[in-house]
Amino acid sequence: MPNRTTAIFTTALAPLIWGSTYLVTTEFLPPNRPFTAALIRVLPAGLLLLAWTWRIPKRDEWATVVLLGFLNIGFFQAMLFVAAYRLPGGLAAVLSSTQTLMVLVFTWLIGNTMPPKAAWGWAVAGVAGIALLVLSPQARYDTLGILAALAGAAAMALGVYLSKHRRTSLPVLAFTGWQLFIGGLCLLPVALLAEPPLETLSAANLGGYLYLCLFGAVLAYVLWFDGIAKLPPAAVSSLGLLSPVSAFILGWLFLGQGMDAKSLAGFALVLASIFGVQRAVGKNLKPTPANPQGEHHVCRIPRYPAPKNPPNSRCTPRCRAPCGSARRLPKLALFRRQHHRGLFRRHHHHLPWLRPARPIPLHHRRTRHNL
Repeated sequence: MPNRTTAIFTTALAPLIWGSTYLVTTEFLPPNRPFTAALIRVLPAGLLLLAWTWRIPKRDEWATVVLLGFLNIGFFQAMLFVAAYRLPGGLAAVLSSTQTLMVLVFTWLIGNTMPPKAAWGWAVAGVAGIALLVLSPQARYDTLGILAALAGAAAMALGVYLSKHRRTSLPVLAFTGWQLFIGGLCLLPVALLAEPPLETLSAANLGGYLYLCLFGAVLAYVLWFDGIAKLPPAAVSSLGLLSPVSAFILGWLFLGQGMDAKSLAGFALVLASIFGVQRAVGKNLKPTPANPQGEHHVCRIPRYPAPKNPPNSRCTPRCRAPCGSARRLPKLALFRRQHHRGLFRRHHHHLPWLRPARPIPLHHRRTRHNL
């Protein structure tokens, strides 16, 4: 499946870029301005993408776009910085790494689909790997900080799941731009009220903000949401474990942070966890004659129990993509299919909104002569 492999590697670039945020923030940005940094990072990026695409959501899509912008950008960024201020970096990274487990929980509770057992095991292994990699025994615990980190991880997990299953007609650039813009509007009052205005900025400060805007927001989030459209939610969220790995490696290379055997073991366990989750959730995406690329297709009709469709069939007569989810047709769609095949033609006068596929023969028409 070359397309899926390419999607995995391009999506993995997003958390690798996000991992450089800590280095850029500590070395190039003014101190004690977390919400201002988040605002400058996302709001101009959203305006740039909206000016480039100039696409507006449909009337029935605004609720989805606003909800996703709040979950993926606004609330997540706020909780992330609250956790970063009240917790050490290692503990905050460990709590944020539970995002894959939360995506599996949402898939089970909301989607009524039990993920494979291997996916649960490898997700837990990823949390353990991050703990070995960055957690320190001297870490201090703060209840509010722990709750903020878990709330941020839950918001991002729910946002990833809903971004996959509540698709809009917007292209990926416009979809990303609206989320960044709405998330920036959520952060704007927090940054104005909680922090003093910026003073004179140096060239290093401007370069740091420009990097966070263009690479940390525009490029990274476009790759991230494009990966959500092509991969299962659990597979995308597991790639988020690369963010603390990237931050740790950059700190070791440029900031002189230590690396011991425990850190190397955690690094290997994180990579094994990502590979294990990808393999576990990808078993249901094997190539078939109707789906040669093994792509993940989201059925847009309601779920129905007792599936009857064969694996390579389509979810509805109007669905052009092979969902392979083996869901039963709704009664209305099934009746329409039978009606278009020529069944129930003598009773079409009871349902005037159902139109036959071809003209009804004269001897089949229900008139006053053949009652």
